[in-house]
Amino acid sequence: MPILFQKIIPKLYGLYFNLFVWLQSNKIAKQAFEVFATVRKGRVLPNQKQYLDSAKLEVLNVGDNQIQLYRWPGTKETVVLVHGWESNAWRWHRLIEKLQEADYNIIAFDAPAHGYSTGKLLYVPIYAEALQAIALKYRPKTVIGHSVGGMTVLYNEYKHSNAFIEKIVTIGSPSEFNEILTHYKNLLGLNKKVMKTLESYIYSRFGFTSKEFSSSKFVLNNSKKGLLFHDRLDKVTPYHASVEVNKHWKGSELISTEGFGHSMHQDEVNDKIITFLKL
Repeated sequence: MPILFQKIIPKLYGLYFNLFVWLQSNKIAKQAFEVFATVRKGRVLPNQKQYLDSAKLEVLNVGDNQIQLYRWPGTKETVVLVHGWESNAWRWHRLIEKLQEADYNIIAFDAPAHGYSTGKLLYVPIYAEALQAIALKYRPKTVIGHSVGGMTVLYNEYKHSNAFIEKIVTIGSPSEFNEILTHYKNLLGLNKKVMKTLESYIYSRFGFTSKEFSSSKFVLNNSKKGLLFHDRLDKVTPYHASVEVNKHWKGSELISTEGFGHSMHQDEVNDKIITFLKL
């Protein structure tokens, strides 16, 4: 899709929301949230199919979604991998190689609306439901999340504090939901009325405000060992997100890089994760 066209579509959505919010505020709030949470990429690509198909484990029914799980077996403790926005379990293939070499039992899964899993929307609470169902069944010792997957891991730990999970790794993960929502506001050019109704919709549906939904708050009482990776030049998720989480999480260590990008597939990152697991 041409870049100019990609820029125009969000503004058209914004124009529609800005105009009709005065007539049907509840309907527009719901539509604005669904546009925000709609997944447009992340299904399994042809070059990913063979790798993922060979590792398919089972499909779990979680709420209205069917979640595809994968397993790469090992004799050591279980590690669960939680990918980011518009991705799928394949994004972990380089880390999986390292984990296999170290003989860990590896579980990965496709988020709702990603990979082979069903659905159209993704937001952290629904992602956390899937993660919790998988955690209870496979009882991992370590959970590793990239980007929104990392935020999901910290939110789920805040909600459930699973005793069997001892270590958590996040990679390039956001912290403040209100920052994400502000980016959405600016992208679409939403007016104050739309944002007010959207905030009200989020609170009525989930029981929290955008400012209350914060990874740096989720970790305040987290006593588990944490390893945070973030690149100072990350153009997708701001570096200060992991700085704030690290500051509020007593048991965490922040590893900062420069020039590794948002995905952080580098061997240096994966090797440090393996070392952390062995401690």
